[in-house]
Amino acid sequence: MLIFDNAFCRELPGDADERNVARQVHGACWSRVMPTPVAAPRLLAYSREMAGRLGLQEGWLGAPENLAAFAGNAILPGMEPYASCYGGHQFGHWAGQLGDGRAISLGEVVNEAGERWELQLKGAGPTPFSRRADGRAVLRSSLREFLCSEAMHHLGVPTTRALTLVGTGEEVLRDMFYDGHPELEPGAVVCRVAPSFLRFGHFELPAARGDLALLRRLVDFAVLHHFPAWQGKPLEDWFQEVCERTGRLVARWMQVGFVHGVMNTDNMSLLGLTIDYGPYGWVEDFDPGWTPNTTDAAGRRYCFGRQPEIARWNLERLAEALALLHPGGDLSSSLRHYDEAYHAELARLFAGKLGWVEWKDGDAELLGELFELMQEGELDMTEFFRQLPHVDDEEAALAHLAQAAYRPERWQGVAMGLHAWLGRYRQRLAQEGLAAGARRTAMNTFNPRYVLRNYLAQQAIDAAEAGDVSRIEALLEVLRRPYEEQPGQEAFAAKRPEWARSRAGCSMLSCSS
Repeated sequence: MLIFDNAFCRELPGDADERNVARQVHGACWSRVMPTPVAAPRLLAYSREMAGRLGLQEGWLGAPENLAAFAGNAILPGMEPYASCYGGHQFGHWAGQLGDGRAISLGEVVNEAGERWELQLKGAGPTPFSRRADGRAVLRSSLREFLCSEAMHHLGVPTTRALTLVGTGEEVLRDMFYDGHPELEPGAVVCRVAPSFLRFGHFELPAARGDLALLRRLVDFAVLHHFPAWQGKPLEDWFQEVCERTGRLVARWMQVGFVHGVMNTDNMSLLGLTIDYGPYGWVEDFDPGWTPNTTDAAGRRYCFGRQPEIARWNLERLAEALALLHPGGDLSSSLRHYDEAYHAELARLFAGKLGWVEWKDGDAELLGELFELMQEGELDMTEFFRQLPHVDDEEAALAHLAQAAYRPERWQGVAMGLHAWLGRYRQRLAQEGLAAGARRTAMNTFNPRYVLRNYLAQQAIDAAEAGDVSRIEALLEVLRRPYEEQPGQEAFAAKRPEWARSRAGCSMLSCSS
């Protein structure tokens, strides 16, 4: 049984107009809206771990009356469905009101441990913020979100979670490649879960409209429920915490090679979580200029190497909004805490990836040289770092690292450079004094063996669309143990993405704009 305590709706002003039509919503943080029922709901997958966290017993989600609620066909006691109102900067430009266009929150569950979890359906129909869209989602994107949120959690990256993936029995018209050729695809609804889905854009919109009373209420609500240690403290102290959480989050993305793909301010979590899994991807052959977002192919604003810089830019926009509540103050000074948190966390994570106990002077230069060789050789990031612990045998070291190469000719072009780099790297390892076995074990806790590769996600999508959902659970079993060898599971395979890549001069070691 789920126990709801819907503080967001209870403590923040709602929309007096209850019509579910696209419109501008002023003076309110949320609009009441009911999910749109679907034809034939079917539970395709669920997270046992997340269900247990919510206190749900085995089999509870499969009961028809409960499944209906997570398809959008019914409301359980205590649920108060709504869509929240926010704005945002998209691709560097102010977009005005955006809001939950295809997300409907069911309410906030409080579990036995006192944890607050917001349940939100994505793809459950239109809301007042849907503009010209239908509020639906396809199985393809819903399954990608379900898989990625679980993968990121087990990689140790702060993230929203997924509870259920429900097929709707309906088809949705979508233009997958934005090329004017829409096709019907199977529909789905994913229930995602987080302590809160508050975004930078929630604060930007009332600031842009000059609604300082609403802005203040949002800040007070966020601090009370999600940053209680900062109650009664100056605004800049709380904003400093937001900056630090964001810095640590982005460093985690860089550690595992994750690319968000669309880091608009409305896709940035106030709590420092990975939120909104759209055109995401993992770096395969190392390229700081790579983005999985085909609409960003020209500018590459949201490419891998620019993520630290973009996160800082987004925090600057949030600081501008919050500054309206802090006349005469200077929130920009808090931004240095983002820089410090990002660099400290990145240094800690990459020291671990490289087998160093701590980061020392000169390490950035050694790592920068490695990045250049990896990019020039088109070496797979995940596989390279997973093989790096095997460098004690000088004769076999290059053979291990060659497993990360996609093209023999590119490997031959960097093999000598890597041989020289390995000599300097071994000298650096000698300073640590760790036994080889202990170092390998430690390195493997920072270097995942498995990430959600593009081809693995596509295989799961293809199988699910053909009616075989067993592939989803099989893939989840791999993703739940990303740092283990997992004998018998799929080995690394060098699969190149279909979209073109380019070499952009981005530095992941820098986060200043």
